[in-house]
Amino acid sequence: MILTETATETLKFFVNGNWEFAGGGTMHDITNPALNRVIARVPYATADDIDRTARAAHEAFLKWRDVPVVDRVQVLYRYKDLLEKHAEVLARTLTTENGKTLDDARAEIRRAIQMVEVSCGMPSLMMGQSLENVSKGIDCHSIRQPLGVCVGITPFNFPGMVPSWMYPFAIACGNSFILKPSEKVPMTPTRMAELLEQAGLPAGVFNLVHGDKVAVDALLRHPFVRAISFVGSTPVAKYIYENAAKYGKRVQALGGAKNHLVVMPDADLDKATEAIISSAFGAAGERCLAGSVLVPVGKVAEPLLSLLVEKTRKIAVGDGADSTTQMGPLVTAAHRQRVEGYVEKGIAEGATPLCDGRQTSAGDGYFLGPTIFDHVTTGMTIAREEIFGPVLSVIRVKDLDAAIDLVNHSPFGNTTSIFTADGKSAREYAARVEAGMVGVNIGVAAPMAFFPFSGWKQSFFGDLHAHGRDAIAFYTEQKVIMSRWF
Repeated sequence: MILTETATETLKFFVNGNWEFAGGGTMHDITNPALNRVIARVPYATADDIDRTARAAHEAFLKWRDVPVVDRVQVLYRYKDLLEKHAEVLARTLTTENGKTLDDARAEIRRAIQMVEVSCGMPSLMMGQSLENVSKGIDCHSIRQPLGVCVGITPFNFPGMVPSWMYPFAIACGNSFILKPSEKVPMTPTRMAELLEQAGLPAGVFNLVHGDKVAVDALLRHPFVRAISFVGSTPVAKYIYENAAKYGKRVQALGGAKNHLVVMPDADLDKATEAIISSAFGAAGERCLAGSVLVPVGKVAEPLLSLLVEKTRKIAVGDGADSTTQMGPLVTAAHRQRVEGYVEKGIAEGATPLCDGRQTSAGDGYFLGPTIFDHVTTGMTIAREEIFGPVLSVIRVKDLDAAIDLVNHSPFGNTTSIFTADGKSAREYAARVEAGMVGVNIGVAAPMAFFPFSGWKQSFFGDLHAHGRDAIAFYTEQKVIMSRWF
């Protein structure tokens, strides 16, 4: 369904195969960030809601784990087909509640579908190993078995893709799942849950609840919850990691980032500039893979910045639903105010604004245009902290060694990219830089579904990363069986 500008719906929980209105929780408004209009209301779960949901998920798990894996993935094949058929509706819903452009939203739904595609390969992905005669007359083999109730707590910036990093893998492995999406953007996950229900998933295997810290804390404590997957800011990721571990749960917690884009003097400036703009200002900078620090090396700074500023000033900011828009609004008024605060702090601390997004006017929504600061130093706030908005800080360095040293001193280690025509520079950078994902002449080094999303340092808390083969290991227990027959 596509909501009109005047329609307002009240969202529901999906628990044990039933869509239900929340009983005791409070209601909160969901706003179209481009129009500053309320489009839906969402209930927040209480601790009792979470307990009831976890118990239903546990009962469903006891049956689902015994379903052969080749039968489990048939549901996901049907789900993938439904996602393909409803991809445009999902993309428009996503744009309506999040604000990103339709092209960005379509690409996000495509990435979500790719996660389901990979999960359909679970019959081979979760295979164990075997060896005959590990000792005389003794054989050994290993198998992977599901954990139980798994939980996903997901952010506002990718309401379609990030949950899909989690529940398709968990379900295909034989677990049941509870999704607690961002309370800012609950409509896209709701639409996707409706399609999963249509695909024929048994009641209770997938559940959807909405809420805030009350719901999160109840999930962290619940004895039936075996594993927690989280994506969000570093402070919350650390909180999730510490508390999940305290209650004996397996956890992967993806945190924030401060991603550096290094440009060498031999780089193709036209192509590098396009990639930098896409990385820094795509999705209004609201993504953990956004390039937020530009590092020009040596003499490339002046021509690079001249071209970058020229192209940045031409970016069309507006409603993401408009096909001519190249950058949409920020997700909420409070978030826009937060990002504006960073712009003001950058000026106060002595950085030189080449583009000031506060001067952008695009309607009644939560708009802030692309912002570029030159002559940023490592001690400035905008150089150190995650802004999560369309703000690019430029730190000039003299050579590749200085660029690597700059990146490696960051407490974050999510992703970084280098732009160069020299293979030696690219190889040295990729080998020495301390980040989990590295791009070479690529602005956003986002791995495909069959590779892990492997952030380092304060960008990730845990051992096994999201999607790829790490996901299979995360959502299963390994059992080793030794056999001898007389």
